[in-house]
Amino acid sequence: MTPRHSRHLDPETFRQACAQFATGVAVATVCARDGTPHGLTVSSFTSVSVAPPLVLICIDLGCPFISHFRLSTHFAVNVLSETQRDLSVAFAVKPEGRFEGVEWTSGESGAPLLAGCLATLECRAASIIEAGDHAIFVGEVERAECRAARPLVYFNRGYRSLG
Repeated sequence: MTPRHSRHLDPETFRQACAQFATGVAVATVCARDGTPHGLTVSSFTSVSVAPPLVLICIDLGCPFISHFRLSTHFAVNVLSETQRDLSVAFAVKPEGRFEGVEWTSGESGAPLLAGCLATLECRAASIIEAGDHAIFVGEVERAECRAARPLVYFNRGYRSLG
């Protein structure tokens, strides 16, 4: 394998290299000021700190919902179970009506919490950092719930099962 300098790194090579990192799958959700729920599948979600409890998500600057995340005081991260692949796809590609037919409730913060998730984290928006073509949203986790289930995993541009 020949190393490549970042000035000459083509986007496809970069994407392929990053695709070799297996991740869980999460949907970030927010309520607009008019109460309309919005959400999208995020490929970048990670814990940042335990004290205080911080997580981050990354959203493409061209995402039509990014303004709702910028304007909201709270958002939620919904970690999907392996039975929720359809939710991941719908929240990644469906342009309108992503919440149609989806069971969800409003969390204490007002952020939408999807039913049946492996975990839900309600976050107070702490900071936004622009980096390249994405915005990094750091959230302080105010509430979290977990349940026992198998995770939805994404690796090498496809969904995978553990085991």
